[in-house]
Amino acid sequence: MDIQHFYMEKGQGPALILLHGNGGSCGYFQSQLDAFSESYHVYAPDTRGHGKTPRGEAPFTISQFADDLLGFMDGHDIKKAHLLGFSDGGNIALIFALRYPDRVERLILNGANLDPSGVKRRAQLPIELGYRTARRFAAKSASAKANAEMLGLMVNEPNVRPGELAKVRAKTLVVAGTRDIIRRSHSELIARSIPGSRLVFIEGGHFIAAKSPAAFNRAVLDFLRE
Repeated sequence: MDIQHFYMEKGQGPALILLHGNGGSCGYFQSQLDAFSESYHVYAPDTRGHGKTPRGEAPFTISQFADDLLGFMDGHDIKKAHLLGFSDGGNIALIFALRYPDRVERLILNGANLDPSGVKRRAQLPIELGYRTARRFAAKSASAKANAEMLGLMVNEPNVRPGELAKVRAKTLVVAGTRDIIRRSHSELIARSIPGSRLVFIEGGHFIAAKSPAAFNRAVLDFLRE
């Protein structure tokens, strides 16, 4: 492994790993750390090239981030964990659950998508335009190159077929906002494709964990405590 993750950690009990979204950091989960750490040993790492975790030399892909998560778990002697992923973090968690099923206890996918078509067009279009602009200047500017790499995650990834979700073994909660940038039909497709999963919509947009923490935390804890 070519990076050391920066992470926040709190609590005792079963491991619960929180994975933030594209361009974010572990600080996104400030409103979850206290609530969840009463019952769980919570870890919130910064993904490769995000927050305070270095970029390293490995590919900047969702697939690589899933392998980085395996390295993080091995490095902290976490044999199995509940995974909660938001947005791109949800995509990382899903790919991890497909690749390393024995390492996942329960899976919470918040605002995740299987491919870029799952994002509403009005939200995806500015991302695509920003990506094209950043790519144009990437050869001359380090910041443009980094921006192109970050936006490229949302333009080119993930690429998961609905049929693959039948292989998810972890008990799963799919949660999204009522006004999410992820299409409602897409969240429904994910939930329908994962055997025995539950789907919950919480009033709000994409950032429900930060903006409606009481409702979000209650939905997550109810699911984990079943």
